[in-house]
Amino acid sequence: MNRTIHTFLLISFQVITLWAESKSRPNIIYLMADDQNTLSVGCYGNPEVKTPQMDLLGTDGVVFDKHYNTTAICKASRASILTGMYEYKTGTNFSHGKMKQSTWKKSYPVLLREAGYMVGFAGKFGIEVEGQEAHEGMCPEDFDVWGGGSHQTEYETKKNQSMKDYAQKYPHSTLSYGAFGQDFIKKAVQQNKPFCLSISFKAPHMPPTPDPRFDHVYKGKTFTKPDNFGREYAKHMSEQSKQGRQYERFHIWKYDTDYDEVMQKYYQLIYGIDVAIGMIREELKKQGIDKNTVIIYTSDNGYICGAHGYASKVLPMEEAARAPMMIYDPRSKVAGKKLRCGALTGNIDFAPTILALAGLPIPEHMDGKSLLPLLDDPKKDIRTQMAFMNVYDKIPTRSLTCLTKDWKYTYWWYQDDHMKACEELFDLKNDPLELKNCAVDQHYQKQLLSMREAYDREVNLWQKGVVKYNDYETYGTFFDRNVPWQTKYDIIKKWGTKKKNNPQNKH
Repeated sequence: MNRTIHTFLLISFQVITLWAESKSRPNIIYLMADDQNTLSVGCYGNPEVKTPQMDLLGTDGVVFDKHYNTTAICKASRASILTGMYEYKTGTNFSHGKMKQSTWKKSYPVLLREAGYMVGFAGKFGIEVEGQEAHEGMCPEDFDVWGGGSHQTEYETKKNQSMKDYAQKYPHSTLSYGAFGQDFIKKAVQQNKPFCLSISFKAPHMPPTPDPRFDHVYKGKTFTKPDNFGREYAKHMSEQSKQGRQYERFHIWKYDTDYDEVMQKYYQLIYGIDVAIGMIREELKKQGIDKNTVIIYTSDNGYICGAHGYASKVLPMEEAARAPMMIYDPRSKVAGKKLRCGALTGNIDFAPTILALAGLPIPEHMDGKSLLPLLDDPKKDIRTQMAFMNVYDKIPTRSLTCLTKDWKYTYWWYQDDHMKACEELFDLKNDPLELKNCAVDQHYQKQLLSMREAYDREVNLWQKGVVKYNDYETYGTFFDRNVPWQTKYDIIKKWGTKKKNNPQNKH
């Protein structure tokens, strides 16, 4: 065969193969807010908020009603999202330590890029990886297109180095990420490659600095407080949970005195994200790839917003642990049917799901599960229980929780002269606002025993799978119901004053 013809055929075959591959493997867009709770989204039952694009995403896809972040603080949650592992396996959180290079190399962006996907990232990176000090802990070299920022990033676009080119047209960072998404999509189409785009919005994280172009949206609005709002609904909550800044911030952040003003800014920040979602979806249609692009929307954790007289996140209460989550797969047989899913899901499920969408195997080390079966049949379940954990903030607030679809059990292990170790058991099916602690009611002893056993299984998994650094092994002892308090107290004494009164970062 003539060499020229042979070369032409070979190149043609490669082009056709790449084209076929780009058509068979879906594009994936992962969009994430920072500190958004379910109360802030219309399709989760709040008629007072305006989230047309989020609602449309839920209408087109599947809305998940029992989605939890296994740690409700940004750094640890993002580490779990990227790797599909619980925090005690990532070894990553504020005041604990950076992520190991070996762990990062098993994250979904790295694995997808190795598999031929074009990967892009914009927004708050949220973690620090060892050996990446030159990039402030970030890993821009592992992405084809980079718009990320370190630490909390800024609402002023011009202050985010990698996004400054968008500052003139979009001075507020939220819409700049929408524009970044549009440009990334165009570039991926030009290169004819399947892509995975991850955008991590700063909004609606503190400080409350919404885009002024949307000042009109909630101007003069008042909002209905949830039925568990205020300190009168905190009497049955553990004393341990009241020792952290979450309890103080109910007053400091003025939920008690200026609720409407605080919530106007919160909801306005989220409205900006909604507009950015619309920008991205519009570009997908314009480029003709909307029918082969899966969109995931969620938040890294929820937000308490005055429930039970608390604020912020971190704690295992529903408002902090749960988050909105919608997935739209236009190829699914249930797309557009306005379905909801009640299966128990978590942030550890995103990495396995994204890998499964790309046709890649799910590594054995991942704790999460693929959500694809739920996209085909939202009535299915993928697990019976899941863990929620906190090893951040003041020591009394650090705890482990076991979740099922209908029940939540927390063992508050810390004690001193003012508080005793205690249990919380909430019937989420009949009491979603967590107004009654069933652990102190004799009528629920059978369920209490069952949830204790489920909790002990999570402790056992922690003890078996925990990393051998950053003090994570210690919590396998703290959370164990069968270890005497004196043993735990002795460990705390060895930690010394520095760790017991750990400086509080602004997260």
